[in-house]
Amino acid sequence: MTRTVTDTPSGLRGAGWALAVLGAATLVVVALTTPWRALPADAPPVAPDPARDFTAAQIARSESFDAVVSAPGYLSLGLTLIVAGALVGTPLGARLLGGLRGPWWLRVLLGVLLLSAAVEVLRWPLGMWSETYLREFGLSTQGWPAWSADRVKNIAVRTGLLAIMVLAVVALARRCRRWWAPAAIGAFALTVLASFAYPVVIEPIFNDFTPMPAGRLRDDLLAMAARDGVPVEDVLVADASRRTTALNAYVSGFGATRRIVVYDTLLRAPGDQVELVVAHELGHAKAGDVLYGTLVGGLAAACGACLLYLLTSAGPVRRRAGVASPADPRAVGLVMGVLTLATVLSGPAQNLVSRHIEARADAHALDLTGEPVVFAAMQKRLAITNISDLSPSAIEYLIYVSHPTTPQRIAMARSWARLNGMREP
Repeated sequence: MTRTVTDTPSGLRGAGWALAVLGAATLVVVALTTPWRALPADAPPVAPDPARDFTAAQIARSESFDAVVSAPGYLSLGLTLIVAGALVGTPLGARLLGGLRGPWWLRVLLGVLLLSAAVEVLRWPLGMWSETYLREFGLSTQGWPAWSADRVKNIAVRTGLLAIMVLAVVALARRCRRWWAPAAIGAFALTVLASFAYPVVIEPIFNDFTPMPAGRLRDDLLAMAARDGVPVEDVLVADASRRTTALNAYVSGFGATRRIVVYDTLLRAPGDQVELVVAHELGHAKAGDVLYGTLVGGLAAACGACLLYLLTSAGPVRRRAGVASPADPRAVGLVMGVLTLATVLSGPAQNLVSRHIEARADAHALDLTGEPVVFAAMQKRLAITNISDLSPSAIEYLIYVSHPTTPQRIAMARSWARLNGMREP
């Protein structure tokens, strides 16, 4: 039998006040930590212009690639929203999970597994569709067995984290009326824990890492990090070439676990361009972007817990979803639907902040290396190799684009060069 803990007006008011306070705190932290201007106010403005840096053939290839991958991408997004909306607005989830038997916690875990599996089965053909275009344009180097294995691992990680969250929500709802308070604390703590655990627990699931061989490039990268005042334990090479031809690098971890990670595909680029990519990533570490991002993510997760309480405690929402309370294991679908919608709807705001943070890291790379010409050449190499979208539509820019476009980044390098009296790319 399901134990039902009903909400009270005071509980709803408490959750509402907590949501308001946490939401305000989140906005304040975002406002104070986001670099709304990457360059000084007196930096000369330079308009982005793809035609200035890319040939007509390169622009056409970018547009062709974007056109073909957009279809499965938008369909996948639409499918996600439709399923989430159905789980929140209809009794679909409760009916699908109503036949499960066993202890409440087992029904919750099975419910998360079954609903996640159903969604992934629907999305699998769309993933294959997109993968065929990645291969056609030379971005993917995987066979279907390796692609499937990586996709299954990704699904397993996401489903595992989701199961922990949903199980915690139902367990708390069964124990206390005002479960929003421990849920908010737990959501914050889980976000922080996941951020710290990701480099040592999750990353090795998807890539093998080997120390970069001793040599000039490794010495230069470590020297640049030291000059920048960013302690780095090691320089690692990720075996990205087993799945892609794309170029990338990043700085991962905190304190004793911080390391520079370079895709093995990037090692084919000239050393000075590799250094600029790493200089950008050092900018994130220098500014504490991961730490501030973790703080914002934790506060947003706490807000989400309060919002989840308010929505799942609302009578109309519960009636439409066909459940008596979030303590009912059949409420798994409702909880998953709310979490999915919140994640998708918050995406544009996250992208807006991310673009400014990435622009600051670009400015940091220019300040650290003093090489705007090399910076522009590196950005062109990245865009051509990764087939970046040079002129995304307004909708794509809003929903998907988490970095400035390549023309915007090159334009900033030109502005930086003019500001500092150096040769313009």
